[in-house]
Amino acid sequence: MARILVMTIAHPPADARIFHREIAALRDYGHEVTYAAPFVAFGQEPPVGVRTVDLPRSSGSPLKRLPAMAAAVRLVRRERRSQDVVLVHDPELLPALAAARLGGRRPVPVWDVHEDVPAQVAMLPLPRPLKAPIAALIHAAELIAERSFRLLVAESAYLERFRRPHPFVPNSVRVPPGGPWPADGPARVVYLGSLTWPRGAAELIALARLVPEIRFEIMGNAKTDVAEALRAAEAELPNLDYQGFVPNDVALARLPGALAGLSLLHDEPNYAHSEPTKVMEYMAHAVPSLTTPNPASRALVERADAGAVVGFGDVDAAAVVLRRWDADRAERERLAARAYAVASAHDWTVDGRAFAATLQDWADGGSADG
Repeated sequence: MARILVMTIAHPPADARIFHREIAALRDYGHEVTYAAPFVAFGQEPPVGVRTVDLPRSSGSPLKRLPAMAAAVRLVRRERRSQDVVLVHDPELLPALAAARLGGRRPVPVWDVHEDVPAQVAMLPLPRPLKAPIAALIHAAELIAERSFRLLVAESAYLERFRRPHPFVPNSVRVPPGGPWPADGPARVVYLGSLTWPRGAAELIALARLVPEIRFEIMGNAKTDVAEALRAAEAELPNLDYQGFVPNDVALARLPGALAGLSLLHDEPNYAHSEPTKVMEYMAHAVPSLTTPNPASRALVERADAGAVVGFGDVDAAAVVLRRWDADRAERERLAARAYAVASAHDWTVDGRAFAATLQDWADGGSADG
């Protein structure tokens, strides 16, 4: 089995893909994992049973990110002789992968591409004339990384950004046995995931205000201004419960039996081709999804017949759907059963083993060439 250093400086250490899926799959396969992440910065306890290293968090302007990037490079230089693979999850960690390559054939540097970084530039508070050149520069860096490191991609659409084929590690989720579960009892809807304005935080508040008879359980990290708005709304609205960050396993346990799961993303390039993991998690727990018409979101929900699509920012239409499902529980149960059946055909248990086997193959070959 391989010794694998998994690193992030931008994601919460309890990130669902990184920790609850990939690291869990690596350990199940028998790999020896060291997990380096910003535990202290995110206020999260290191997991029991995994060797961990605390790193600074990368956030803010590029200059503010440099200390975290430098700490990651130092860690790789210190660890590279004792690791077979270095697996990173942030573009900021590409210099750390370069440091891994200085060790020769060991360790194998791997970048897990699970974000469309060039598309994210469109959402940054930058002067409009700068956005296209910066996105082009980032894409050029991706192509350089492709020639130097091994790549995994989380979305089939991401393959179009690269010139070579790369293993596809989808954002499938673990499907718990025993479903589907009915929405018995008082109506409640759930939101699971990071909270920003482009991800629909304002719509969540407006929807809770518009449908006071339904309880809204909102779980996830939020930036300061969004968290303040949610706390203020929680004080005003008895049916809104903002829980902040909730460990993934605890949050997932709250999904079964919910009337609906919400994913009200805005019309942004970054969301156009990425299937929202939260929707797949709702489906795996037999919860119908209420989503907006980004192409990937629409296709996922409509192809599975597992929810409804409303227009961007159309809170009134969303309220109509929730009230309809609350009044017609049989329709809700039909959608829940469809969601669970489709999710069960794409369980992470299978994808996770293929992912862990891929890293084993690369470790055995010892080459970082694409």
